[in-house]
Amino acid sequence: MEFPRPGIRSLTRGAFVPVRARAPLRIGLAGGGTDLSPFTDTHGGCVLNATVNLYAYAHILPREDGRLVFEAAETGERFEGAADEPIPDGEAARLHRGVHASIVRRFLGGKPLAVTVRTTVDVPAGSGMGGSSALVVALIAAYQEYLGLSLGEYDLARLAFEIERIELGLAGGRQDQYAAAFGGFNFIEFHAGERVIVNPLRVRPPLVKELEASLVLYYTGRSRSSAAIIEKQQANMQQGSSAAIEALLRLKAEAVTMKEAILTGDLRLAAETINRGWEAKKATAEGISSSEIERVLELALANRALAGKVSGAGGGGFLMVMADPFDRQRVLDVLAQQPGRVLPCTFSAEGAEAWRARL
Repeated sequence: MEFPRPGIRSLTRGAFVPVRARAPLRIGLAGGGTDLSPFTDTHGGCVLNATVNLYAYAHILPREDGRLVFEAAETGERFEGAADEPIPDGEAARLHRGVHASIVRRFLGGKPLAVTVRTTVDVPAGSGMGGSSALVVALIAAYQEYLGLSLGEYDLARLAFEIERIELGLAGGRQDQYAAAFGGFNFIEFHAGERVIVNPLRVRPPLVKELEASLVLYYTGRSRSSAAIIEKQQANMQQGSSAAIEALLRLKAEAVTMKEAILTGDLRLAAETINRGWEAKKATAEGISSSEIERVLELALANRALAGKVSGAGGGGFLMVMADPFDRQRVLDVLAQQPGRVLPCTFSAEGAEAWRARL
């Protein structure tokens, strides 16, 4: 995809004022997995997700010494090199390298850019809440503010997808970048030819509060790489596995049902949709669930939870549990006694944002 080359903001104005950006993480309510190729290219996919008040942050500060420094505080990784030399391949701060190299190539014509780029994320890596993609979106948003680039939400999400999935070759779908760029509740359609349509949902404020009073996030304590699970899912699709394809078609249908449930405020239907979607999700590939995940979900359901599923590709990370608000405390209490960590779920209406820190 070609992006315009707007005039670059002068870097001397407020040169040593840090630029900051943040992009929200998301929970997947329905349809996760249908945003993967080759399913999307053949059948089209759709997901319903919502961003939460957990964020990936990016900070940019210019340097006068001609050096380039990347610091990924969330993982403890660091890279330093000369800004006028090619960035070598490497695992440390891999996302930072990819975003910086792409921005410099696309918008600066290869002109060196000496900066310190530091990032933090509110949840551990491998949480299943789209943290890696949110981090890429936050990084691009920070460069956008720093350089004065003109990118809309679709541009931002598409560029993040190209950097993460194509240029860096990291396995994954398409929903996370669009969720982080747009924010809020979105029903997102994925069509052949990389055509994406984001449909923001007008969810009434009382229903948002009711959802917040119903949902619980439980971190299993187990970080996992989504790439291995996603590669299994894609292999099943490419091999024409009827079980996997049928499961994905069910997931696609459940996304439409979830949209109806959210817009009409039918949380019982939403809970039923989550449970059906979870069963379908597990049929798409091995490794999505585990004995520990099943134990915790069964325990929550035995203590009046209405529904539960893993957030993201599966294998670990966060579980999303739904309960009637009258019974939510009982679910919270029983989950608090487990080895993981319990968090409330509150929603963010805003997508990626960037600003200059004039402190």
